[in-house]
Amino acid sequence: MPQPTSAFSDLIEKDRANRQSLEWRGTFLEYLDKVKADPSLAKLAHARVYEAILAKGVREVTESDDPKLKRLFGDEPIKIYPFFNEEFFGIERTVAQLVRYFHSASLHGEESRQVLYLMGPVGAGKSSLIERLKRGLEEGSPVLAIEGCPMAEEPLHLIPKHLRPEFEKTLNVHIEGELCPVCRYRLKEEFQGRYEDVPITTVPFSRHERRGVGVVPPVDPNNQDTSVLIGSVDISKLDTFSEGDPRALDLNGAFNVGNRGMTEFIEVFKNEPEYLHTMITATQEKFIPAPGRHGTVYVDTSIVAHSNEAEWQRFRGDPTNEAILDRIVMVKVPYNLRLTEEMKIYQKLLDQSEFRAHIAPHTLEIAAMFAILSRLEPTNKCDLMTKLRLYNSEEVVEKGKTVRANVRELQDDARREGMFGISPRFIMKAIDNALTENPQGITPISVRESLIRMLKAADIADDTKKHYLEILQDTLHKVYLEMLEKEITKAFVYSFEEQAETLFQNYLDHAEAYVNKTRVKDRNTGEELQPDEGFLKSVEEQIAVVGSSAQGFRQEVMAYLWAKSRRGERVSYKSYEPLKEAIERKLMSSVREMSRIITKARTRDEEQIKKYNDLVHGLLERGYNEYSAEVVLKYAANNLWKD
Repeated sequence: MPQPTSAFSDLIEKDRANRQSLEWRGTFLEYLDKVKADPSLAKLAHARVYEAILAKGVREVTESDDPKLKRLFGDEPIKIYPFFNEEFFGIERTVAQLVRYFHSASLHGEESRQVLYLMGPVGAGKSSLIERLKRGLEEGSPVLAIEGCPMAEEPLHLIPKHLRPEFEKTLNVHIEGELCPVCRYRLKEEFQGRYEDVPITTVPFSRHERRGVGVVPPVDPNNQDTSVLIGSVDISKLDTFSEGDPRALDLNGAFNVGNRGMTEFIEVFKNEPEYLHTMITATQEKFIPAPGRHGTVYVDTSIVAHSNEAEWQRFRGDPTNEAILDRIVMVKVPYNLRLTEEMKIYQKLLDQSEFRAHIAPHTLEIAAMFAILSRLEPTNKCDLMTKLRLYNSEEVVEKGKTVRANVRELQDDARREGMFGISPRFIMKAIDNALTENPQGITPISVRESLIRMLKAADIADDTKKHYLEILQDTLHKVYLEMLEKEITKAFVYSFEEQAETLFQNYLDHAEAYVNKTRVKDRNTGEELQPDEGFLKSVEEQIAVVGSSAQGFRQEVMAYLWAKSRRGERVSYKSYEPLKEAIERKLMSSVREMSRIITKARTRDEEQIKKYNDLVHGLLERGYNEYSAEVVLKYAANNLWKD
């Protein structure tokens, strides 16, 4: 047999053996022995979801390897949950609230009897978060349930009420709930009341087979039939059984299906309030009406719902909905506001697609910048671009100093940030369009043009459209030109990093001598020289440090780097952000004229041809392909260095 076939066979057999190892069947007495050995088998629905989340691990933000994350959250006690953070980006606070709800509910707190409601703008990830919870249930261990029960209910419901205190003490569990009408009938008629003989078996969760996961889509207000929630009487069985016979019941409503697991309400407030009262009864009382004349049915399910903000505000504004609002735990799911995380969203979606065209450097970054700038509220403390960089935990330099702004204060001043703006779906459609139209590859230029076309055709308010177009055509145009100039400089300058480091060391030598009023020792000749103030000024003026402020800047640099070296940290030209920016701009200014001549020349001599080819080669090494390198150089020639 060929090796690949054998490999597939081994994989199939291994998976089958693993699934069979999870299967179990026995009597209720045998089940009691299992519960005595492991009381967690009898956990309720919220605890099961919480356990699925924790199964992937949890860590503090302070334990993260990402220094930006530490700087952004500071001492805030935010936890990172791998269950979510491999698929969701930039919503750590939202995830923390969601997990806190399930933790509280798993401890039988008040929230175990309330609905978890996710509210946010379109495309923010509300339904995706719930889908992840459903998959978490499927990935976990199956539940042990009464065999043949339409609701896969907890076997401990078989224990009579008067014996439960003794069983709870012996088993170290909490027993709540009642047998469903079908199991109650079977216990009496099929097992003659001998509940110890009732068979128990494993039941795996499955969204698609409607086991442990129920879904309630919006229902037509003119035809809201509660059978969608609680099941119905099967008319076809009424020829055999009376209407009062439990065997005529069809317990296939969303709550019946979601027993032991989860029930999701999609666009929940599109339903009439009267229809939602069944949801409130299910979560508050843990009972729902049975179809026909069969009393009530106990349900143990995590009820999660979601909708957009407009529907929430409309529902909340009606005072007659107060009873329902009091039984809801609302968690906002805003758009992400961190640049690096937004780029991860697009990369994840691209990885899931069939697009394989080349994507030039900064393409996703420019698209992500547009999305985030559209979601930010203006403030008098800084401009939107500075705010974006601060939210991304970047050091922003203005007039030779790092901007010292409290990110948490900026966030507190703008409570609705992330609840409006451009969605990731809109951005991805623009990227997809650009990829379709440019099989050789896409650049920030082509994606920006795609976004502009889509915005002009979009049905949005004129003032909003004008604001978005200004971001694309003005703000991001200037930002990209700065990026492009730096890219070309790094490609043009042979061994950019080495030259920047040499410039940094020279600056340190002369700045140290200036601050300490000593001389500089030439590294090659050993000659002692006066510090070169002209050289120091040529670096500092790149970031507008001039005149009397130069002395303070030099002292700051030396103090900062000395403290860094004392802590045993490596010191390089990137260590102090203002000086790093000054050095990079100094190098950029030194090659700007040559770059302008080479990129704008219609005809080139041999030397210029060689330098141009070297420049293209440098861009190729930085992640461009030949097509995108040619495109960005033409763009630079037309926009960056105008005569």
